[in-house]
This record gives sequence, C-alpha cells and structure tokens, in this order.
Amino acid sequence: MIQRFAHHRFGVAGAAVLVLLFAFCFAGPLVDPTNQLQANVAITNMAPSAAHPLGTDANGYDVLGRLMVGGRASLEIGLAVAVLATLFGALWGALAGFSGGAIDALLMRIVDTLLALPAIFVLIYLATVAQPTIWLLIGVISLLSWLGPARLIRGETLSLRSRPYIDAARAMGAPRRWTIVRHLLPNALGTVTVNATFQVADAIVLLATLSFLGFGLAPPAATWGGMLYQGTAYLLDGYWWEVYPAGVMIMVTVIAFNLVGEALRDTLNARTR
Repeated sequence: MIQRFAHHRFGVAGAAVLVLLFAFCFAGPLVDPTNQLQANVAITNMAPSAAHPLGTDANGYDVLGRLMVGGRASLEIGLAVAVLATLFGALWGALAGFSGGAIDALLMRIVDTLLALPAIFVLIYLATVAQPTIWLLIGVISLLSWLGPARLIRGETLSLRSRPYIDAARAMGAPRRWTIVRHLLPNALGTVTVNATFQVADAIVLLATLSFLGFGLAPPAATWGGMLYQGTAYLLDGYWWEVYPAGVMIMVTVIAFNLVGEALRDTLNARTR
C-alpha cells in the first residue's frame, strides 16, 4: 500500500506539506517562542520586520507565533472532529445499512431530517447563548459533520452485506453487532479512512466559519479562522499581514488534506489495483 501511495505524486506532496505544517505548529513555538498570552499595545499593527517577520496584530501579538498557536488549535480540533464524526457516522451508517427494513428507514430519516436543518441558524443561535471552548467547538462541529459519513458508510454497507462472508457469518449465528464490527467496518476501512481525511479539512473550514459568526475561541486563544476574522477589520487600513497569512494557511492545509485523501482513495480502492 505504501508503494502504491508513493506513486501518487500529488498525495506524496500533500503528505509532505502536512508534515511541515505539524512541525510548524507543534515544534515551531519551541524553536521560536513568543508571548501569546499577554497583549502588548506598544507594538500593535507593526509591519513585518526582522524582530517580527510577519508583523504584529491589533493586540500586539506576533503574527508568526500566532499562526503556530492558532494552527495547533485548528489541527487539534480538526483531527478530533474527524475521529468523532467518522466513528459515529460509520457505526450509524453500518447499523442502518446492515439492518435494512424499518430500522434502516428510521435511522436514515433521522439523518435526512438533521441534514434539512439550516446549519447556519443553529450556529448563530449557539453563538448567542454559549461561550465557546475547544471541547464545545469539537462537539458542535462533530454534530454537524457525522451525517455525511453516515450516508456514505450506509451505501458501502448495502453493497457489502450481500457478500458471501456476511452470509456465512449469519448462517453461523453471529450477532449483528459482531458482524458489523468484525466484518463490515473493517472491509469499509478504506472508505472510512479516506472520508476521515476530508473531514479534517471540512472541520477546519467550518471552524473558520464559526469564527466569522463570533463563535470562535476567545482571546488569548487563537485559531486560523479567528485570526482571519479579526484581521479583516484592518485590511482596508493596509495591514495585509493580519489577514493573508492565516488565509493562506487554511487554504494550504485544506488542499493538502484533500490531496492525501484523493491518494488514499486510489490506494485503498480495490477496483484500481
């Protein structure tokens, strides 16, 4: 599998970018430590210089250091959402697809109902009644993200449940839970893995959207979306360094995860081997 992935040049490039991004966000603050807890009004909105390669923002925070801290939070939230949304959605979809009949109809009507709810209104309501924290953001984004994986895995399960090894498991009296966990989900692992990479990218974009709605982490905590939102207020003043670096980081991260997801899809797809 590694050899097949290595032949996918764009996938390898995406993986290399992700390695650099994780090193930048998690190891960068150790190499270039900056004060991201206390505002410094004496150096607000400073242009890029030798002391501050990407300048400072409206609160006097070093933008380069802010990108590292904000990227760490964005990646942590994105990865946590991908794990939770993919696992819950996969179990929900596998149960619906394997059970069929009334259970399948009931579970998928719940999914369709939740998909029909306008997410933007839900987010605006949450922004007015709750104080965002990392765990609350993970929970909210996960609740909005598990529906897609559920429908995807349900479709995959419908094609897998007619396979001979599933019939053999049923004939031997294997419990439904055992059949789903032991046979269905492992054989849908490729689909689950690919979807998880896309979920990380989608979660980072949705996190940026939440920040624009005022449902981002409160200072001194930072995310790329929050930096982008705060910087737009000063863009017309010429302070481009408060907007573009965060926007570029979001764009590069999303593209890198999508490239890796596309490569994994080709690598794990049995029909392309």
